[in-house]
Amino acid sequence: MSKNSEFRAYPFISKSLEDFGWDIRSPIKHPSGQVFTQNEALHDTRLKPLLNRQKPENIVKVTDDVFWVIEAKAEHGELNKAIDEAKHYAAEINKSREVKCLFTTGVAGHENTTFLVETHFFDGRYWKRVQINSVDTTGFIDKHQALEIIKLNDPNLKNQEIPEELFLEKANRINQILHEGAINKRNRARVMASLLLALVEDDYMRISNDPTTLIEDINSRVRALLDKYGKVNFAQEIAINLPTSRDNHRKNRKALVESLQELRSINIKSAVNSGTDLLGQFYEIFLKYANDAKEIGIVLTPRHITRFGVETLNVTDRDYILDPTCGTGGFLVAALDQVKKSSPKSFDRFKKSHIFGVEQDAEVVALALVNMIFRGDGNSHIYEGNTFDNVFYKVDKQPEKIKYKDYEKMFNENRRPERFITRTLMNPPFAVQEQEYRFVDHALNQMIDGGLLFAVLPTSTMSSTANGRGEVTWRQNLIKRHTLKAVIKLSDDLFMPNAHKGTYAVVIEAWKPHNDSKVFWAITNQVGGFPISENVTSRN
Repeated sequence: MSKNSEFRAYPFISKSLEDFGWDIRSPIKHPSGQVFTQNEALHDTRLKPLLNRQKPENIVKVTDDVFWVIEAKAEHGELNKAIDEAKHYAAEINKSREVKCLFTTGVAGHENTTFLVETHFFDGRYWKRVQINSVDTTGFIDKHQALEIIKLNDPNLKNQEIPEELFLEKANRINQILHEGAINKRNRARVMASLLLALVEDDYMRISNDPTTLIEDINSRVRALLDKYGKVNFAQEIAINLPTSRDNHRKNRKALVESLQELRSINIKSAVNSGTDLLGQFYEIFLKYANDAKEIGIVLTPRHITRFGVETLNVTDRDYILDPTCGTGGFLVAALDQVKKSSPKSFDRFKKSHIFGVEQDAEVVALALVNMIFRGDGNSHIYEGNTFDNVFYKVDKQPEKIKYKDYEKMFNENRRPERFITRTLMNPPFAVQEQEYRFVDHALNQMIDGGLLFAVLPTSTMSSTANGRGEVTWRQNLIKRHTLKAVIKLSDDLFMPNAHKGTYAVVIEAWKPHNDSKVFWAITNQVGGFPISENVTSRN
């Protein structure tokens, strides 16, 4: 393979480093520059004698005395060769007493087949694969991450998330790519789910030049993985189909390849393994363009609110968590993340037997399942269906989802299913036929005595003085059976642009009548940097 063919990787490497905040200008020409390209490194007085006229594709100046070598090849099959050559250059640099090369990256491929990226760190004895959130990286890292690895002398970075600005840039870029690939707005979330599942167990999937073969490869991977977790019936909900017009087949293939590249470049597998509902965020962005959010009653809960809810209820590994309107699983993901941090030894048990959810949109359920699969558990108890038709109780000491009509029958026969849900977190759909408070009652009916519920509700539910939809009567009845612990006024633009309703977060203690007149009230314009800090009052 001609050396010149490797030039096709240069724009990709340069753009990727720039995306992660590196100054891609040459340190020779610019004092703050950080990236040498080929022979530029030979003009550095410390590197020149060490390289002995050898010219790596790139050398990144991490600090004044720590460097990072990047080597590229034109075909996927040459990735290991690129890695070995990068390590060879690093070994030459590491002969110096003045400078060290602690990072190497191999890049292989071209724009038509995607670029594979593999980065390693030298801990003083061995080269080890760089990981984020215990998952191998598939893209580059930023300077803060590189410095943290050096500081800890550990290539596995924990609790890392994609910077908000970079995520939004990439999500909007993918949306544009899918638009140019003739992929319908409403289908873009399912394409995202399929691409992510296709990458779960094999970052280096074969990229066929034939559009039909590529889609068959993706769909077969999705089916196999869902079948592994007993969820193969959802494969049809996220299956990718070629456009009807053959004229768009090549355009469609190009969009899938470019989207895969964008996902790999931001280390998407590592990021999804954090406590962030990235799939939900992707979905929200796609819905924004599709103008479908209002039509189907979906308003996804911002991640700082899901975390706030989990921390407010003090979720632990002993809790059984329910979200009866779970969407893509944002609250459930936040609960998983909380337990993963606080009780790592209990995490596997918790994720397999303590998480329960219902969502009526089959495609959204599939996205929630993808969220769980990325966290190592596709067997989670997340079900498709109308939440009012399904309840969770222990039957013969075992937690089960049962149909409400079957529950009523058992109850009438004096077979009393046992309530076991200890924590409910929910954001019921707004402006649908059912009043929002009915979802709250439905959840409370499944909770143990003293269980805690956190719900995001529209302002009218908690403050309306008219009884047109029954809000006043509901509030009066609520405190006869349960305790209203807190009412928190959230930002008016929390769900914009998809919804413009003001909202409250409420905390309710189940099956304990409200015996005193005290309720914790908080009025705040933001809960981004919770805990809440302004205008806290007590109201009788």
